[in-house]
Amino acid sequence: MKNIAVVLSGCGVFDGSEIHEATLTLLAINKKGAIYQCFAPNTTQHHVINHITGEEMQESRNVLVESARIARGQIKDLETLNSNDFDAIVFPGGFGAAKNLSNLAFEGADCKVLPLVAEKIKEFWTNKKPIGAMCIAPAVIAKIIPGSLVTIGNDIATKDTITQMGSTHQNTNHTETVIDAKNKIVTTPCYMLDANIAQIEQGTLNLIDEIIKL
Repeated sequence: MKNIAVVLSGCGVFDGSEIHEATLTLLAINKKGAIYQCFAPNTTQHHVINHITGEEMQESRNVLVESARIARGQIKDLETLNSNDFDAIVFPGGFGAAKNLSNLAFEGADCKVLPLVAEKIKEFWTNKKPIGAMCIAPAVIAKIIPGSLVTIGNDIATKDTITQMGSTHQNTNHTETVIDAKNKIVTTPCYMLDANIAQIEQGTLNLIDEIIKL
């Protein structure tokens, strides 16, 4: 069985992992006959958002603890992730990728990626193991691996950000994937487009299928 590491960034689209994308990633991995282990950095979230009002809340939460909600407690500190134990790594989307795994949401092309996250991405890339990313997460990959080919759908501002990082963006529609065969990167837009949950499921299945092929 292929063993895939899934990196989460909290719990909730506005300040963590997009829950549909994260859950459907785990389902797709299972459907494709592979197994997974969830990881998250043991760090404080940038902020906490009330998902009803969209307003910032005056409290602090931990990315690993929040991600454990999605993983039903079966999660490990990203610090312990060893690429030798896995065949691929996948990053679901959600603003957590742009706020907790990096500061992309605030600094754009000049963003910095959390050093531990950058280290793990480089480790899988150096070992020529597939990297999957969904929604906004492909922009984080583009920052760490300049010259990569990715998609976030067709959002003009984010496309420009990816280009400024030195990578290439390819427009896609619902359920489509972009495969950078040279760098073994597979990306799909998910909720960066006006998608429904059935389209997210299909796009995620397509992404996991291509990762397993690689």
